[in-house]
Amino acid sequence: MTVLATGARLGRYEIRAHIGAGGMGEVYLARDPTIGRDVAIKVLRSAFSGDPDRLARFEQEAQAVGALNHPNILSIYDVAACDGSPYVVCELLEGETLRERMGGTALPVRKAVEYAVQIAADWRPHTRKGSSTAISSRKMSSSRETGGSKFSTSASPN
Repeated sequence: MTVLATGARLGRYEIRAHIGAGGMGEVYLARDPTIGRDVAIKVLRSAFSGDPDRLARFEQEAQAVGALNHPNILSIYDVAACDGSPYVVCELLEGETLRERMGGTALPVRKAVEYAVQIAADWRPHTRKGSSTAISSRKMSSSRETGGSKFSTSASPN
């Protein structure tokens, strides 16, 4: 599957924009017309959909994250496939990336430690359940597929 165009349909979801890419797939902003909300959709790259190991990893990640219920972990809404391309529909987190937050400058040590503590505190209780990605603190979230950390609009500016 190539990058989906704005207005394209993936199942019942309408693609609004391509918002990121990672090692395993493409990430899109989409609209769920059934419940009237914006969502993020992670689509496994077509080159990997025929690879049993990559497909299993993609499905395992969705199942692991979907089994968890915590305010600091991304919610999974749907798992499906369209034209042989598996995808996961999840909560849309809006904000800026860590790279954008840093603005081309080094992150102050105090702020780096604060972010590391937030990630570690959220990550620790869930690692036994197999969660490897999609951790999202309401102040900060991390997702490998969107290129790293994102900060919500409610994050402290300093």
